[in-house]
Amino acid sequence: MKMNIIVLAKQVPDTRNVGPDAMTPEGTVNRSALPAIFNPEDLNALEQALRLKDQNPGTTVTVITMGPGRAAEVIREAMYRGADGGYLLTDRAFAGADTLATSYALSVAIKHVAPGADLIIGGRQAIDGDTAQVGPQVAEKLGLNQITYAEEILSCQDGKIVVRRHIDGGVETVESALPCVLTVNGSAAACRPRNAKRVMKFKRALAPMELKPGTAFADLPYADQYEKRPFLKIGQLTCADVDADLQQCGLSGSPTKVKAVENIVFKTKESKVLTGSDEDINGLMQELLASHTIG
Repeated sequence: MKMNIIVLAKQVPDTRNVGPDAMTPEGTVNRSALPAIFNPEDLNALEQALRLKDQNPGTTVTVITMGPGRAAEVIREAMYRGADGGYLLTDRAFAGADTLATSYALSVAIKHVAPGADLIIGGRQAIDGDTAQVGPQVAEKLGLNQITYAEEILSCQDGKIVVRRHIDGGVETVESALPCVLTVNGSAAACRPRNAKRVMKFKRALAPMELKPGTAFADLPYADQYEKRPFLKIGQLTCADVDADLQQCGLSGSPTKVKAVENIVFKTKESKVLTGSDEDINGLMQELLASHTIG
């Protein structure tokens, strides 16, 4: 069954490196001050999409990401691994969006890019927010069925998808009619590595936002490649392109605000060096039992 799959991916700040300048005065994350990575669970989602593509010849996998120009790196990474292309949703009006404004922007972008998409798939949550709200909100805004906490797509045929999902205390298998929205856990299969041939094919793929101001594709040293290979031009969409309501975008459409972001470092107050002797081990066990750490 040939399918049109949309993967929602996000470039996120590496939360393992949060410093004192991680917040802006407006209370939003200062993304320029933090290293950027591909959101881990979105990679799990991409792998599920690529498996469907492998099983269904003619299937296309398109990535949509929202962010500044550098977020196009997420699309290139996805293309290196097997995605067919993508769109960078970028506009100053989108800046500072919470989950409500983000899901609105993504939903109107999906309506513009692929109104007939069979499956919309993304990670359960992003590590810079950990809300797990965007996927379900996109489903609600598009009026689609949704399956959350997915670990594996068991089958997808005859207009139906069967998914194994992780729940508290175990797993369950659910079925949904297509189209639907799927969010994938980090416990799902890891994404395949880059393909060397695809890296060579797509390494010069660029979004217009990534060009230097006043520069066009025709001004690049290898401009002829963009004429011969249109797939090297990553799609770019603004608020106007997707006919978005500015009042529902960015800070204007965000009822929630981040109060602060801080890095918590656990430090030991004391340390003790133990040998492998019976006396030291017995003494440690007695201390742990006395403090109710064990037993």
